[in-house]
Amino acid sequence: MYAILIGHSEQCQELNGLGAFSFQIHALSYISNSFPSTSIDGPNTMTDTQTQTATTQKRAEIEAANQRLEGLVCDTDFEAMSPQEMMQWVGEAFEPSRTVISTSFQHSGMATIHMMHDLRLDLRIATVDTLRLHPETYAFIRDVEQHYDIEIEVHRPDAAEVESMTQRFGEYLFFDSKAKQEYCCQVRKTRPHDRLLKTADCWISGLRRDQSPSRAKTPKAMTVSEYGSRRLIMKLNPLADWTEKQLREYTEAHEIPVNGLYAQGYESIGCVICSTPTTAGEPPRAGRWRWFNSDGELGQEDL
Repeated sequence: MYAILIGHSEQCQELNGLGAFSFQIHALSYISNSFPSTSIDGPNTMTDTQTQTATTQKRAEIEAANQRLEGLVCDTDFEAMSPQEMMQWVGEAFEPSRTVISTSFQHSGMATIHMMHDLRLDLRIATVDTLRLHPETYAFIRDVEQHYDIEIEVHRPDAAEVESMTQRFGEYLFFDSKAKQEYCCQVRKTRPHDRLLKTADCWISGLRRDQSPSRAKTPKAMTVSEYGSRRLIMKLNPLADWTEKQLREYTEAHEIPVNGLYAQGYESIGCVICSTPTTAGEPPRAGRWRWFNSDGELGQEDL
């Protein structure tokens, strides 16, 4: 646990001190929630021995769950599975209430939602509303709910954290520096997503190997650590080996709903201002944070 705190503290320093104190408190809050608390008075008071026993039991349960997930990753040939086969496997291996498709409703996420619906799987679908999404995206979320007769979980940033950030650096801090842009993403997107994952054992993502050189070796299955905890989460990328061409063909063949921003020239969809249309010949991510001329992206499909 100490190592986790130190790691995030160093990251804060690399951000030139941006939100370092709040970042450490964020980590501490997760860690404190992972272990039982005690009171010095009242009927629920626990002795030191009881507290230690409860903590040991909790750690043992987490370790057993972690070993199960690591065993599934090692012993299951996910690379031989089609996306549909992986989705079916998920429905049999995990509790639906602990399995979540996290999406920003781009092509990959919509294909995954369609497969879930087609296979009649009752999995959770969640998105992070950064409070700065395009109007078209907000309307599209409602369209998707109606089209598939589903309810989408919407997770938002902590209002106090957003207010503190904007009061300190301004509403448009992401123009000032790369560090401030990343801090804005952290507050508005990453932290809400971390809180979402605390409620999941299996996270289904839309990562694909052809999205960028850094993702060329993306595995179809892996484990990731829950933020501020020893607990592991299974992360599945069913579309990892699909090309953009395969994805577009699948979308058209199954008449899957498409975010209207694609028709306006957007290839990577995120927040207003921070994502813009691309022109012919530009890489798909050229529309992200153009003022930094960045080739990176932090869409929910890519978290």
